[in-house]
Amino acid sequence: MPGTRPESPPAAGTPSRDGTPLIDAEEDLTPAPPLATARRRLRTHPALLLLGIVLASLNMRAALAGVSPLLGEIGDHFGLNATASSLVTVIPLVFMGLGSYVAPKLARRWGTETVLFSALVLLCAGIVVRVAPPLVALFVGCALVGGSIALLNVLMPGLIKRDFPDRAAPMTALYTTAMVLGATVSAATSVPLENALGGWQGSLVSWGLLAAIAALVWLPQVVIARRGAQHGEAAATPKHTVETGPKLSRSPLAWQVTLFMGSQSLIAYVAIAWLPTVFTDHGMAKAQAGLVFAFSTLLQMAGSFVVPVLAGRMRRQRLLAAGVAALMALACVGLLVAPVAGAWVWATLLGIGQGGALGLALTMMVLRAGDPHTAARLSGMAQTWGYLLAAVGPLALGAVHQVTDGWTLPIVLLLVVCAGLVLLGLGAGRDRRIGD
Repeated sequence: MPGTRPESPPAAGTPSRDGTPLIDAEEDLTPAPPLATARRRLRTHPALLLLGIVLASLNMRAALAGVSPLLGEIGDHFGLNATASSLVTVIPLVFMGLGSYVAPKLARRWGTETVLFSALVLLCAGIVVRVAPPLVALFVGCALVGGSIALLNVLMPGLIKRDFPDRAAPMTALYTTAMVLGATVSAATSVPLENALGGWQGSLVSWGLLAAIAALVWLPQVVIARRGAQHGEAAATPKHTVETGPKLSRSPLAWQVTLFMGSQSLIAYVAIAWLPTVFTDHGMAKAQAGLVFAFSTLLQMAGSFVVPVLAGRMRRQRLLAAGVAALMALACVGLLVAPVAGAWVWATLLGIGQGGALGLALTMMVLRAGDPHTAARLSGMAQTWGYLLAAVGPLALGAVHQVTDGWTLPIVLLLVVCAGLVLLGLGAGRDRRIGD
């Protein structure tokens, strides 16, 4: 059939059966013999691994999504304007970008299990610090939250690919479902928890308990994984002593994939930062705005499941890129025309479009790479620069909202980003490989 992919898989490997690509951050590492032996012992306890993956996944978005419905209260408490309030979302994004760069290096030195455990401890600390009285603690806590989530983002897919090679598809579906579920529950319960616990501080800090429980579950795995390792011994050694493969910084295709990742992330994190505020500023009750936002977050699962499946079966993904961008653009138009009356419709379009755009961005990292080594490098480049680009969105639109005292121009600017996403998708969605 025209437009379908041939029987032979692409050189970089295919997405898993549910369509989700698994890029291993440790693809180019050879584990030290004691660590390799310990990991074989860990695989004899699949229930412990499974529980650890689910709990870690629940934490990967909850600490961010729960902030959005409370952003107004946080700003009022510290006397912040819209631009300064957006830093609560911007700072985690900056450190998500920086953390994406260092995650593979930390895994090489200490091992994935140790880094994941440390990330969960760091996440718990960041959640607690974020609600401390001084304003600087809010921003320091946001940095800790962003850095810890970056480590989880980069290392969790590779761990699933490594420890569940024969069940990668269902395990990946479980991982992504738990991640979206954590964000959905956090967004939906943030206002009720604020009312029940006496303020926004209680609502935000309550998610530290989930991070602490996840860290405790990972602790035995760290002990087992490091058993027998010599003091100071690195967990793994690189397979390549020098960088091999095409130079990504000189590849237009690599930059198109990277900027596609960054642009769709920009739209997603603008929604995380400001969507409930858009609704409340137009007269919607705060609790209902949180529910609409949570509903949009939940529907991301549909897009992130379907779009990668379709993308993996097509030689070109240009129409898919245009389609997911069009869904988000229609949602933006709806927010301009009838933000409250059609809120559930716009939330539906935005959620499906966001999930599809993210799934497509991750899939194109695999499909545009010529080998697993290049795919891992492209993933690091796209996540590092993509999250740094995304950090511009909430800050810039918050500043425009503050200057114009309205949401018309900020939403129009989002439409411009959607148009740019189409152009980037037309380039990144071509049937080409980096280095061709």
